[in-house]
Amino acid sequence: MSDTIAEKPEHPGITIGISGPARRSLAHRLISFALRMRGARTHFIRPGAKVDVSLLDGLVLSGGTHVHPSRYGQTPQVTANYDPRRDETDVYLLSRAENLNIPVLGICRGAQFINIFRGGSLCQNVTPLRVNTRHRPLLLPMQTVRVVGDSRLGEVMRQPVIGANRIHSQTIKKLGKDLRVVALDNDHFVQAIENTRGQWLMGIQWHPEYLLYHGGHRRIFKHFVQAAEERKLIRLDEPLATEDDGDGPPQSGR
Repeated sequence: MSDTIAEKPEHPGITIGISGPARRSLAHRLISFALRMRGARTHFIRPGAKVDVSLLDGLVLSGGTHVHPSRYGQTPQVTANYDPRRDETDVYLLSRAENLNIPVLGICRGAQFINIFRGGSLCQNVTPLRVNTRHRPLLLPMQTVRVVGDSRLGEVMRQPVIGANRIHSQTIKKLGKDLRVVALDNDHFVQAIENTRGQWLMGIQWHPEYLLYHGGHRRIFKHFVQAAEERKLIRLDEPLATEDDGDGPPQSGR
């Protein structure tokens, strides 16, 4: 199967939840497009929304406002917008996705939130710490990222050094439990993380949705949807009672 934009859907019947802010931006529309290009349906999840996560086949935690530092035991050190309601929603979504073993893809804030959820922390402002990388935001893939070959991301990108964009001003500091670093920039700031156990879980610090003209970044969404399909096939063979844990009555057809 080629990686062209015009390819036909390959995975009908897959529903991916996209967690985001109250109002969708271009980034969220591009994420939805990237997933639909792979044959998935998408459902946008706003802060505070009541979601039956057992009806989802995968979850994307998108970019957006900073995670409140109280989530990782710090006080705010920079002037930033926070959305506590979204933080609460993402904790709930990640908890349910973990319980159901549903694949999760975190983008920018989403990658940072995965790390915090696993007990890690953030550096609240990396800008004054940069030495070998540019300070200004980059939408084009002008940031050099080195990828660990023996990783899911390495298999997806197919090369050890890639170009990526950069919009973030925070980065992962203390690594969360059962996570591994699989990509770094030239200042050794974390650019991607993956799970080291069961669940398909990947966090990417850059924004691949803005780089869909590049085959490697498109393949991130492709592999994520494939993981969602594989997990769905397994779940279809599981007893419905295994998913009845307080998130609502069992749903038919799952």
